[in-house]
Amino acid sequence: MKRLILSLAVASLTAACATTTSPTGRTQAVGAISQQQLDQMGAEAFAEYKAKLPRSTNATQNAYVSCVVNAVTRELPAGSQTGWEVALFSNDSPNAFALPGGKIGVYTGIFKVARNQDQLAAVIAHEIGHVIAHHHDERVTRQLGAQTGLGLLGALIGSQYGTGAQQATQQLGGAAVQGIFLLPNNRVQESEADVVGQRLMAQAGFNPGQAVNLWENMISASSSRAPEWLSTHPDPQARIAELRARAGSLMATYEQARAAGRTPKCG
Repeated sequence: MKRLILSLAVASLTAACATTTSPTGRTQAVGAISQQQLDQMGAEAFAEYKAKLPRSTNATQNAYVSCVVNAVTRELPAGSQTGWEVALFSNDSPNAFALPGGKIGVYTGIFKVARNQDQLAAVIAHEIGHVIAHHHDERVTRQLGAQTGLGLLGALIGSQYGTGAQQATQQLGGAAVQGIFLLPNNRVQESEADVVGQRLMAQAGFNPGQAVNLWENMISASSSRAPEWLSTHPDPQARIAELRARAGSLMATYEQARAAGRTPKCG
């Protein structure tokens, strides 16, 4: 983790940030660190998850998730279609995530709200949407702009002088990974991942209208405590309305995919 903090510190001092255009036409500030470093951070975060959370041994569920992931990732641009690593975690939370470097984590709790393969595809495509829309790159760039490399480097050096400083550095290291990769995305990114993911699932032959049903299930299952995903959107009903409107325009894409033989049969 110390090496990771040091690489972030150096990067924030030396990298020249760039701008790019997101899949929805939004201008993004990116490039604070290289894609290789992003992939490394994704791998470290994923390794941390695998070390701390039990993995599901249910062969049927693992095959089901892998089938949906493979169908969705086949529709990605050339060069990013293969090599995705998938882990199904035994955890009751209805959650999933995707990280740079081709890492996808799914919690078994997602099956409570994603009740068929199309709804599971909506979840997975949404999370992959964050990756292909460069949201992690954008968040790293933003975070390093607000928290200078000098501060990170100072924490690293301070870790050599006493237990208290060492603990502070470990906390900072965990915060760096959590804050950049694992905390909820902002509302703009969430809406953008909805757009990208719903289009991606339609291209893969999953019914884009089922994204609406997924979010209705999420709201129904939330009871008094909203799921983590819902905490980043001011109005879940508005989100559902947007998904419903887009589904209509994506039905032609879905039907073309089915006619072309993209008819997933995952479960």
